[in-house]
Amino acid sequence: MEIKVYKGRPENERSARETAAYDFLDGLGVEYRRADHGAAETMEACEEVDRYLGVVMCKNLFLCNRQKTDFYLLLMPATKPFKTKELSGQLGTARLSFASGEDMESLLGVCPGSVTVLGLINDKENRVRLLIDEDLLAAPEFGCHPLVNTSSLAFSTADLTEKVIPATNHIPTKVTLIGE
Repeated sequence: MEIKVYKGRPENERSARETAAYDFLDGLGVEYRRADHGAAETMEACEEVDRYLGVVMCKNLFLCNRQKTDFYLLLMPATKPFKTKELSGQLGTARLSFASGEDMESLLGVCPGSVTVLGLINDKENRVRLLIDEDLLAAPEFGCHPLVNTSSLAFSTADLTEKVIPATNHIPTKVTLIGE
């Protein structure tokens, strides 16, 4: 896969969903690098994008409790395996599972395979609780999709924590995932 890296938003027209992500970031004054690519549907494809952008994309998991009354967006390093029992214990909930594509679309405004922290701009009622693994916060840069999985972005972790997340009106919960 050949990937080109650009600074800022694309010059050509994109979907309304993707354009909303660029409008949001530009409105906050966030500087970002962008890589356009085919749909990144596997970890191998994401790793290739990572090499071009020079950042490790995070794993984004959209989760819910058994009753489907509590929803969570977990951001964690792609290199760590997800263990539901480990996270459930930290949150004090009995069991977590993957939320449905329908809930993902209605709450975050994204399709499966495109989950991203930027989806929180669509969660106006704050129904989704943001969880971030502490190792992601230690990295100098952060990588995510702009509401679609055919482009990837890299920007500073400081911009993530000081501009992006506060602008979504979500308060992140730091979690510690061992993943061993």
